Amino acid sequence: MGKKLFRAIALMIVPFIASILIRFIYLTSKKVFHAPKIVEDEAAIFACWHGELLMLPYLYFYYRKPPHAKVLISSHFDGMLISKTVKYFGLGTIEGSTNRNASRVLMQAIRALRDGYDIGITPDGPKGPRHEVADGVVVMAQKTGSKVVLVRIVPTKYWQLGSWDKFIIPKPFGTLHYYTTAPLDLGSLELQEAKKLIKEELQKHEK
Repeated sequence: MGKKLFRAIALMIVPFIASILIRFIYLTSKKVFHAPKIVEDEAAIFACWHGELLMLPYLYFYYRKPPHAKVLISSHFDGMLISKTVKYFGLGTIEGSTNRNASRVLMQAIRALRDGYDIGITPDGPKGPRHEVADGVVVMAQKTGSKVVLVRIVPTKYWQLGSWDKFIIPKPFGTLHYYTTAPLDLGSLELQEAKKLIKEELQKHEK
C-alpha cells in the first residue's frame, strides 16, 4: 500500500476511532475537577502540555456549553489526525506551527480571539522541546488582552508512549484529575517572565 493511500485511509478511520476511545475513557473514569467553577465569558486561551491533550475537550466542556473554540494544530500528518478528531467534539482548528509559520498562525489565533473564540494551545507543541514554553501563547494573550487558563490532566492509570512528548493515554476505570488555574492576566509581564510563570504553574502537578 502506498504512503498516500495509507494516510488517506488513516484520516478516514483513525479520528472516528479516537473520538470513540476518548468518550469511552471519560465515561468509564471518575472525574475530579480541581478548578474554579466559572471562567468569565470573555474569550480565553486554554493551555496544556502536548502530552496531555487527549482529554482536554472535556475540561473545556466543563466551562463552555456549547463549545466555541479553535485549537492550534500542527500541519503535519499527526496534526491532521488530531484536527479531524477534535472536530467530532465540535471544536474548530487553526492549522500551522508557531515555530515554522508563526506569524500566520498567530494572526489567525489573534483574529479568532477578537471574534470571541476561545483558543486551545499546547505551549510546548507541536514538536517540543517537551515542557518548554514557546512564545506564541504569551504573544497572543498580550496582543488581545485575553487571559490564559492553564490545565493539567493527570490520570491515576495510563499508558505512556515513547514519543517526544511522552504522550499519555488514560486507562479506563481510573480517575482523571483536572487541575485548572484561575484565568491569568499576562499583560504586565515581560515575555520571559510570563513564560516562566506558565511553566511553573504547569509543573505544579507533575507525576
